[in-house]
Amino acid sequence: MDKIKLLPKFADVVIIGGGVIGASIAYHLAKEGIASVVLEKDEIASGSSGACEGLLLLQSKKPGIHLELALASTSRFQHLAEELGTDIEYEQKGGLVIIESDEELEAMKLFVEKQKAYGVDLTLLDRNQTLEIEPTLSPHITGATYSPLEGQVNPFLLTRAFLNAGEKLGVKVFTGSEVKGIGVSKGRVSAVNTTRGRIETSLIVNAAGAYAGLIGEMVNLGIPVKPRRGQILVTESVPPLINCCLLSAKYIAAKFNPALAASGGMGFAVEQTSNGNVLIGSTREFAGFDRRTTYEGVNTISDQILKVIPNLKDLNVIRAYAGLRPFTPDGLPILGKVEQLEGFIMAAGHEGDGITLSPVTGEIIAKLIAQSDIPFSMEHFKLERFDQTT
Repeated sequence: MDKIKLLPKFADVVIIGGGVIGASIAYHLAKEGIASVVLEKDEIASGSSGACEGLLLLQSKKPGIHLELALASTSRFQHLAEELGTDIEYEQKGGLVIIESDEELEAMKLFVEKQKAYGVDLTLLDRNQTLEIEPTLSPHITGATYSPLEGQVNPFLLTRAFLNAGEKLGVKVFTGSEVKGIGVSKGRVSAVNTTRGRIETSLIVNAAGAYAGLIGEMVNLGIPVKPRRGQILVTESVPPLINCCLLSAKYIAAKFNPALAASGGMGFAVEQTSNGNVLIGSTREFAGFDRRTTYEGVNTISDQILKVIPNLKDLNVIRAYAGLRPFTPDGLPILGKVEQLEGFIMAAGHEGDGITLSPVTGEIIAKLIAQSDIPFSMEHFKLERFDQTT
């Protein structure tokens, strides 16, 4: 990942974006025997992948194709560190979705049945059962849903692990290489123009995360990926305080019942890292490409989490940061070939699910390029499912 090395003149595949999605695609392509070039305008994992929690969640996925993807992807994590040859700080801690009201409880009862129908190991717990698993929670909670399948990972280590393993198989990574334009000839891509030179290629993968829409504009494609800001607080390192990965039922409501979400706030997500820091998030704001934290955002996160985990009031917040999640209107990523432009492949729009879905996304895109069988229908993820005139 050396900025000094020269860009190649030609590449079989150019991947735009050095986050976890681009890194996974590069690695999985290399496993298929296809070398690629990864271009990142800043540093590796400097976008969404480096400004998020590392939660690997199933309960936040809508039953259907989204959940099927997540189940396939999370099953890879148990052996992924061994496969990639480096530690990624993976822990299968189990996950609790915290229910704070009777209204949320009724909504979650229905949600549990739908999730279980897709094979998720999920249990609805009352207040006492929840407090047995997670004693630090407030006794005023209503209950929770619990899945032993959920866990967490270090997003930085995961991204670099994919790239390091890929580089051993021929992947070339260039940081400080911003894409400024894309060459098109006779209805197909022909080159990528960067701040460090031009690479001729017949295949481009747009894995630019929140910036995927800007890449699309270079080839007159309307890609409905918008940046959605998420602010996160990080506490000082403390001895083990939180046993599970925690998510608010309000977060589920935000995806599946907007009216309930609007009445109850934005929700929260909490994890304690292997170093002992507690990560608390997250806002969901449309603020363009502004990555600044705000007084309002930090206060909102603090107010909500202290109602659920009062003991956090004794911890010092050592920093706050914000990342841009690549939002799509229907909550599903945009994956696969683009009908309007031959050789242009999408792999963006995962919003807060990029870490969880990175293994399966890399596998899907690699198999697509290698013309191998893909275990999922790509119809769900096509760019063309959106109205291209808007």
